[in-house]
Amino acid sequence: MNKQKLIKFEEDIAKLFNAGKIKAPVHLYHGNENKLIEIFKKIKKNDWVFCSWRSHYQCLLKGVPENKIKKEILACRSISLCFPKHKIYSSAMVGGSLPIAVGTALSIKRNKGKNRVFCFMGDMTSETGIAHECIKYSRNFKLPIHFIIEDNEMSVCTNTRKSWNQNRLSYEGKKDKYVTYYHYKLKYPHAGAGKRVQF
Repeated sequence: MNKQKLIKFEEDIAKLFNAGKIKAPVHLYHGNENKLIEIFKKIKKNDWVFCSWRSHYQCLLKGVPENKIKKEILACRSISLCFPKHKIYSSAMVGGSLPIAVGTALSIKRNKGKNRVFCFMGDMTSETGIAHECIKYSRNFKLPIHFIIEDNEMSVCTNTRKSWNQNRLSYEGKKDKYVTYYHYKLKYPHAGAGKRVQF
């Protein structure tokens, strides 16, 4: 899936949301297509992908058909898209997918599997205790997992750096075998498409 198709999908979802066809939160992604496409070049079909409530692009890049994703979004499940057949799981709970991702990676190691786990999280989640514990455990036990921190500077309507009173995030600018950090500017608000108040 290329950049244009990713953007087109999100634009279609935005139109449906603004038209009142989706009656639950959606979290759109526009702004980080290039980085995600680059990351997914390393993700194989048999690898697991775990995400947060913002996971449309990951589902598309993992090979889930557009019509299946759209059907789930229209059924008010945008924030918890799960497609076991495609080995992708997302959770609407902050940090909710992280320990599950670590457990999956531990199982792969114990069973001497060849596949890997890729776990996506936002910048605010990356500063929570659960993220630091999951990353530390994975590193210390050499699990087949990689964490991706997507920094759009916001947690709902709160600036992440101001919330923690720090100029740089914990993994920002660091080279880490287990963590990829990148920054992007989000076109849309935290939730919705900008034309209808959701919360």
